[in-house]
Amino acid sequence: MRRISYARHRFPPAIIQHAVWLYLRFALSYRDVEDLLAERGIDVSYETVRRWTLKCGAAYAQRIRARRPRPSSRWHLDEVFIRILGRIHYLWRAVDDEGEGEGEVLEVIVQPRRDRKAALKLLRELLKRQGVVPDAIVTDRLRSYGAALRDLALANRHVAGGRSNNRAEVSHQPTRKKERQRRGFRSPGSAQRFLSRHAAAYNHFNIQRHLIARRTMKSLRAEAFATWREIAAA
Repeated sequence: MRRISYARHRFPPAIIQHAVWLYLRFALSYRDVEDLLAERGIDVSYETVRRWTLKCGAAYAQRIRARRPRPSSRWHLDEVFIRILGRIHYLWRAVDDEGEGEGEVLEVIVQPRRDRKAALKLLRELLKRQGVVPDAIVTDRLRSYGAALRDLALANRHVAGGRSNNRAEVSHQPTRKKERQRRGFRSPGSAQRFLSRHAAAYNHFNIQRHLIARRTMKSLRAEAFATWREIAAA
């Protein structure tokens, strides 16, 4: 597990952790986080917030993923285009069918193509990270999925077509909000790093409060905050 060091920072760990949490959790820019901290009397530049996020965000995401329960046995895959410096790239995403709505984000990768090779990379990364093979893999009618699943001898688990993949399509919405707020991404690498970290934080705090009683929601939220403090500890 990647170690988190707060040594040689001018600000205490609690402020660093809070700044990174604000950026990853909400549709905020680095300048927005700077203003929120300034309102509390904390004079930090947006560039410092960016460096904190780059340094700590990956470690936080790794620790969050290590604590997540095993995904459900039905996975949904989808791809959507994103613009990076004016060029079209594709964000490939996999979610499970846990709960209602968009489900738990299992994997995201940014690729320049929308073909068999890209689909195969998503599936290999997904299977490696999760360590299990699902009972069903649900996709749209893009032929690249079928070709990639045949390469992996998983064609018998493929479900395609209709509205069965709405869950994966809905899961792109938080990313779209962040993309608009950031006014796009500067490179495929920066997009990959940010989206992977954002997905981990989003999973951790996605309580789906509209489906549960307020008392249950408050309990789950308190548990998420307590776990976050453990995750962000040195």
